[in-house]
Amino acid sequence: MRSYGQYCGLARSLEVVGDRWNLLIVRQLLMAPARYRDLADGLPGIATNLLADRLRDLETAGVVERRLAGTGSVVEYALTPWGAELREPINGLIRWSTPLMIRGPEGDIFRLEWLVLALPALLDKRVTSRPTEAIGLAIDETTLRLRATRYGFEVGPRDERALAGTVRAEPMCILGLAAGALDFDDAAALGLIEIEGDEASVRAMFGS
Repeated sequence: MRSYGQYCGLARSLEVVGDRWNLLIVRQLLMAPARYRDLADGLPGIATNLLADRLRDLETAGVVERRLAGTGSVVEYALTPWGAELREPINGLIRWSTPLMIRGPEGDIFRLEWLVLALPALLDKRVTSRPTEAIGLAIDETTLRLRATRYGFEVGPRDERALAGTVRAEPMCILGLAAGALDFDDAAALGLIEIEGDEASVRAMFGS
């Protein structure tokens, strides 16, 4: 592990997670423990030997641990309790990234699972009044379920439980609404969103 030679909390943190790909590996594991192949699939562009090196470094540092998946002999990677504490600084970076996201994908790869981490981070600091009813997020052919709890916001697959309303939009639009960078009325006027069901519930979830 490379050292900055500085007795500074930021410098020592960056010695552990500052290398390219490290925080994105943590991002994937914040969503769920994962097998090596699943991690590689969730990190488009990473070389397999580099992923192995980064996992080894993070494991040596105490951020990541290996364990058996279920009752089988397959190994999966998971964050240690100390590693899981990176959720707060990662959420802060997601919120800080809002000006960088406004210009859109520009050809970059997008995976729907990344919204699962981003939306709670964006909404939690903006929406102080917790809505009581869950809503749907219809993106492409998938509908996610977004709900507020007293601990924050949760995003997951739609299930059999009823939704108060559903908003259909492109991922960039959903992120803009969640970050407060896109006004709800402007998005509706431009035809960027379609709402089914109770519009008030949908607006309340985004703090509009």
